Amino acid sequence: MDKYIKRLLVVFGLLIGCSGLVQSQDVQKINLANQYYEQGDLQKAQALFEELVKKPKNLPQIHARYLLVLNQLGDLETAEKYLEKLIKQYPDIIQYQLDLGILYRKEGREELADEYISETLQRIKAHKFQIISASQYLFNKHEIDHALYGYKLSREQEKDSHLYALELAEIYRRLNMKEEMVSEYLNFASSNPNNINYVKNVLQNLLTEEEDLISLEELLYQKIQKNPNESLYASLLIWVNLQQQNFHGAFVQARALDKREKGEGERVIKIGKIALDNHDYKNAIKIFNYLTRQYHSGINYELAKRYLIKSREELVKTTFPVDTTEIANLIEDYRNMVMEIGINERTLEAMRSQALLYAFYLDRKDSAIQILTKIINTPGINQQLIAQAKIDLGDIYLLNGEPWESTLLYSQVEKLRKDQPLGYEAKLRNAKLSYYKGEFELAQSHLDILKLATSREIANNAMALSLLIQDNTVFDSTNQAMQAYAQVELDLFQNKYHVALDKLEMMLDRYQGHSLTDEILWLRGNILLELGEFTEALETLSQIVKDYEYDILSDDAYFLIGTIFEDQLQDYNQAMEVYNDFMVRYPGSIYSAEARKRYRALRGDFKEAPLSPEPNLN
Repeated sequence: MDKYIKRLLVVFGLLIGCSGLVQSQDVQKINLANQYYEQGDLQKAQALFEELVKKPKNLPQIHARYLLVLNQLGDLETAEKYLEKLIKQYPDIIQYQLDLGILYRKEGREELADEYISETLQRIKAHKFQIISASQYLFNKHEIDHALYGYKLSREQEKDSHLYALELAEIYRRLNMKEEMVSEYLNFASSNPNNINYVKNVLQNLLTEEEDLISLEELLYQKIQKNPNESLYASLLIWVNLQQQNFHGAFVQARALDKREKGEGERVIKIGKIALDNHDYKNAIKIFNYLTRQYHSGINYELAKRYLIKSREELVKTTFPVDTTEIANLIEDYRNMVMEIGINERTLEAMRSQALLYAFYLDRKDSAIQILTKIINTPGINQQLIAQAKIDLGDIYLLNGEPWESTLLYSQVEKLRKDQPLGYEAKLRNAKLSYYKGEFELAQSHLDILKLATSREIANNAMALSLLIQDNTVFDSTNQAMQAYAQVELDLFQNKYHVALDKLEMMLDRYQGHSLTDEILWLRGNILLELGEFTEALETLSQIVKDYEYDILSDDAYFLIGTIFEDQLQDYNQAMEVYNDFMVRYPGSIYSAEARKRYRALRGDFKEAPLSPEPNLN
């Protein structure tokens, strides 16, 4: 008995060994066939694949590659017979049927292909897993229309309008059907509120043209009218308005949404802050004014109060010539805010602003120094605020003609806030001090470090100053023109506008043809603007556009011309003409988006379409 069992085991082992050997031989043949294909030897690959397809177990590994070989050899007849045989043997494997439909299209039988694939999808529509797999397979095979048909069939069968939203959005993107694509992304967002940020990120990348955002805006208005209580569409409409820098439109939507959800104004504050950061001071004032009327206490009231005065301050400082009466009113508003709310970080920030207004606009430097010293000596405040106040104090000492006191304070902040934005800001101030004094090599040593700063704004400012020095000293060994120009910039910092203008006129006469000429004209145009000499400012800036069309300051000058017509002269037709021409002449400029936004606003493109019903604001 034992001998018999041993013999059976030996025989069984031999059978397994033979089977393994055969399987190993097939793997080697598959690898060889694939190697022939990759080397372009299609006939040899075909011969091996035809041998291998006789064994069903090999089909999953070789089916797709075998079809590729037959297609590339143009042997569509063999491919058709092969697929028909597979379909008879394996009627439940849908891939083979789809491959046959795709083959019909390669043979030029378009109607048969469409009919065959559509019928196949119809047969399996009740089987969710099968039709999803089939639709994805068709998508990968570039049968986009049939992939769309398959997903729609399954969505209809399952009676769930949210199914396959992302898959359909991608299909519509491939078909360049933007409206349908956007609808599916909105569909995906509405299926789960957690999806909204993903949808915003995707749409931001896909909707790059102005017309795309306008279409999305209109679609969202339609959605809101049909679903007035659905917060999702209002939230997305806020986002769209922000993308267009239509801060008033975003405010209207956020205000209504905040009312309906009984919010505390946090959403509206964010929009106001974005408007302020983007220099839309008039809308920022409207937003923060609304908030201070709506909320009468708490942190949001304090923030809104602070930002309201800050927005008014920025508007006053950019309306030329600056009205010193308005400056005095702002200082009083800041003082009242501190008295009303008491001392905290927000009111200490207000005191900082108060001090800077005293120093730079009313020439009351002693008052400014007193306030900043009080801030620095206030117990328990954070080191960030102390460092900022020290930088401000350094600025005021420089304004007062005491650069050694300034550099002492800047250096303290450099040391205390090393490798932090304020530390870099202090180092930039020290670099500018060296620049003002004509110590360009020392300035460059500071700037080389600052070019690598983590703050993009500081790094960009350092790069700009560094390039200014390099470009205008490399061919001028005496550095006289650069030194004179740096002295003018110091005069400007110290509010000596007329002194600076006289020096610039002298430089234009003395250094004719110097590489600094466009910079001199740019500085002159800005000084004239701040003095309210708008006609002369426009003439000077136009000279840059005309004579230095291809230089770096040309687009800056032309855009500034547009803003002077709009903001200072209120000549909106002329401003529109400039902005329209600007977009044609400088399509790659960093100001293009802002020029487009301003043009559209002046044209009246931004519609106010509030949520229904519009909340009562009284």
